[in-house]
Amino acid sequence: METFLHQVVAGLATGGIYASVALALVMIYQATHHINFAQGELAMFATYICWSLINAGVPYWVAFFSTIAIAFCLGVLIERVIVRPVERAPVLTVVVVFLGLLFILNSMAGWIFTYTIKSFPSPFPKEPPFGLHIISSHELGAVGVTLVVLVMLFVFFRFTPLGLAMRAAAQNPDSSRLVGIRVGWMLALGWGLAAAIGSTAGMMVAPIVFLDPNMMSGILLYAFAAALVGGIDSPGGAVLGGFLVGVLENVVGAYLIGTELKLTVALVLIVGVLVVRPAGLFGKVIVTRV
Repeated sequence: METFLHQVVAGLATGGIYASVALALVMIYQATHHINFAQGELAMFATYICWSLINAGVPYWVAFFSTIAIAFCLGVLIERVIVRPVERAPVLTVVVVFLGLLFILNSMAGWIFTYTIKSFPSPFPKEPPFGLHIISSHELGAVGVTLVVLVMLFVFFRFTPLGLAMRAAAQNPDSSRLVGIRVGWMLALGWGLAAAIGSTAGMMVAPIVFLDPNMMSGILLYAFAAALVGGIDSPGGAVLGGFLVGVLENVVGAYLIGTELKLTVALVLIVGVLVVRPAGLFGKVIVTRV
């Protein structure tokens, strides 16, 4: 029973990280109606920036929040310079741009920081919290950081004028322009927030998987599965989907298929959702009259 509880709790910890990346994917999808395949590489590159700051002697939490700010600026810059010129291009063109951005960031990370696997420090104690052995301090801390980020985002988008303007610009850009909202900048800020959220997930997962240019490839796949399960246009659904995928991955991997095949859980979920309920658990089914 203790082993099962450990798998569930560890699944919730990794699920929180999947939820963060899935939420970033949903934010970009709501703004552009495209999947940002480079979301994981953005998080990885930001994590390398944090690692560099820590190695330069910057305290962990100063480096952590500095990295979030840098990632935000990087996301805004990418939207203005790379995404904006192709926003009205065919879907295939946008997909190629996102894939190109993925490979560029991956190659730049390898070129600048090398492909050697590096350890990333955890800001949390090594001893189990409260004497519990079913969860590590880092796992508990990662869940706490994830929940704080999600609550802050909820408050921002629900109760602040800027958050409401960003939601309006993503959902109905034409009407938003009529009431004076600068839709272009709202979308750029959305990209910045998505990059900042992804960087938080990268810094929380790096002490677990270690730091290398390919560390987010599997996590992006799990996050994509989480976004589809919850609903690719539902931020709340993406969060719940992330925790669900994290628990399923750990439990199914430990008791049914083994750890070597855990990645197939995400693939089965993706295919299953697309076949049975393409809109996801909480997504909207859009009916068009023709």
